[in-house]
Amino acid sequence: MGLTDDERKAVVLLRLDNARQTLEDAKIIANNKLWKAAANRLYYACFYAASALMVKFGFEAKKHSGIIRLLGLHFVSKNLISNELGDVYYKLFALRQKGDYDDWIVVNESDIMPLFFPAEKFINEVENLINNNKTKQ
Repeated sequence: MGLTDDERKAVVLLRLDNARQTLEDAKIIANNKLWKAAANRLYYACFYAASALMVKFGFEAKKHSGIIRLLGLHFVSKNLISNELGDVYYKLFALRQKGDYDDWIVVNESDIMPLFFPAEKFINEVENLINNNKTKQ
């Protein structure tokens, strides 16, 4: 990604801000009972946080599945992010994929509402890693 340190910091802050804003969007959408759209926004809130983490520590991925792989390899496997939260991220990815691309999937309130707290916890953990400058080593 060839960024200067200042550019890298700006991208990380922007993506964390996008994560927070998108989480708020997901809440508004869920309040309107648009469950597939809420799943999409909830996933993207976590995706923006995860991608900020990758930028912070110099990892690059061209696909969403690459972010998942890097998150597992460099953060979950090293206990910097819990297995539980890594699983939440993957579950949100799978739910978003199905909601966006599977014509026959039904997404209900019971599928989405239990994911809000863990998604917010995921974003908070990622932000703590970034702010505490925890290394990928």
